[in-house]
Amino acid sequence: MGEVPETHTGWTFLTNHARVLAAIAENQNTRIRDIAARCRLTERAVQKIISDLEQDGYLTHTRQGRSNEYRIEPGTILRHPADAGLSVAGLLSLLEQHDAERDARPPSSRPAPAGEQDSRADH
Repeated sequence: MGEVPETHTGWTFLTNHARVLAAIAENQNTRIRDIAARCRLTERAVQKIISDLEQDGYLTHTRQGRSNEYRIEPGTILRHPADAGLSVAGLLSLLEQHDAERDARPPSSRPAPAGEQDSRADH
């Protein structure tokens, strides 16, 4: 598992549900503990989100010994009316494309993490 980013306050473009779904898409056998660390959520919050996703048909799981194996239902349509026609597979594809493009950029062209920007930009 990669390095966990710093916490963030304020609003973000992705919901916690989207973040959890993306974490599961990356590794269908991931543990709730690992999802929580990656998404900067509590394990309890991740359990609730997984329950929501399962209840609405976006996700199923089966027990594999002491762990779970998750299965994303890729054809499920996103809930918000403004997203009509966009499936879970489409959303995950966009997120995967973004991650691939981000990872392909040389480190010098990536934005600096919050708090590390050049202080001269404010003057």
